[in-house]
Amino acid sequence: MINIISPSRLHLSLIDLNAELGRVDGGVGITLDRPHIRMSAEEAEVVEVIGHSHLADRIRLAAKAILPPGTGIRITVEEDMPSHVGLGSGTQAALCMAACANELYDLGLNARQMGIAVGRGGTSGIGVAAFESGGFLVDCGHKFADKGSFSPSSASRADPAPIIFRHDLPDWCIVLALPDGEGAHDAKEVDVFKQECPIPLREVQEVSHVILMQMIPAIMENDIDEFGRAVDHLQEVGFKQREVSLQLEGVRNVIDSMRDAGCAGAGMSSFGPAVYGLVDGEAQGKRIQRDVQGLLDDTTGGSVILTHANNNGARIWND
Repeated sequence: MINIISPSRLHLSLIDLNAELGRVDGGVGITLDRPHIRMSAEEAEVVEVIGHSHLADRIRLAAKAILPPGTGIRITVEEDMPSHVGLGSGTQAALCMAACANELYDLGLNARQMGIAVGRGGTSGIGVAAFESGGFLVDCGHKFADKGSFSPSSASRADPAPIIFRHDLPDWCIVLALPDGEGAHDAKEVDVFKQECPIPLREVQEVSHVILMQMIPAIMENDIDEFGRAVDHLQEVGFKQREVSLQLEGVRNVIDSMRDAGCAGAGMSSFGPAVYGLVDGEAQGKRIQRDVQGLLDDTTGGSVILTHANNNGARIWND
């Protein structure tokens, strides 16, 4: 029996959706300890997914892509996380499936190879790297000539982008709000890329400057206030600004409420509606959690949890 727990991730921003220099995408993200996916697996004659999970179809597709001919697998989903909310659940579910198959059938694949096999990471390498190593991550995107278009991972056949910077995230408290609803995905997500890209070069340069000269140093120097200012800045520029502007007013209000309540910085992950705020202390985090939960109860509905960084990636073991 193979057991696995994979993290979730926050995608803080795409970097370059202009491509004038010949590369496209690039991304920056944080790996979270919770929510997570937990499953167990054993050999079987067919593919079987046990347990109520809205990620079951993703798991079956990954199994079809990676299992050797004539083999099967029985997956029991013990915990999962919501899909299409900005936490990277599809990538993590597919990689969990791939990692279980890799162990059971001795396929000898690393995380990147598993990501390629199950077709994940075509726009951002953050999800695959979060699974592999956790932490704070920056990827360098793809050659535009290889990818050929501005498109989300769901519509891209590119390999996961290489990671150019990784660092443990300090033990900051992260307030994670999950308003009811879903972010843009599938055909709608593709349409957003078509309508909004290319992003003006000056905005790409501004995003790059913030990440290189503010966000990365703040991580290395354990400066939550400076990191929070960088997060706030990214909500106002580049592709992230377009993602935020497409959200309902109730979701945007959650970002503002986290800042007003004392978070060092707050933003939306990917296409949302997941919103995160950074706090240097559990007591303050719990207070903000209560305040934001009250806001959701009165408006969009949803839940708020406290979580922390995962600096190790997925954990897999045998029974």
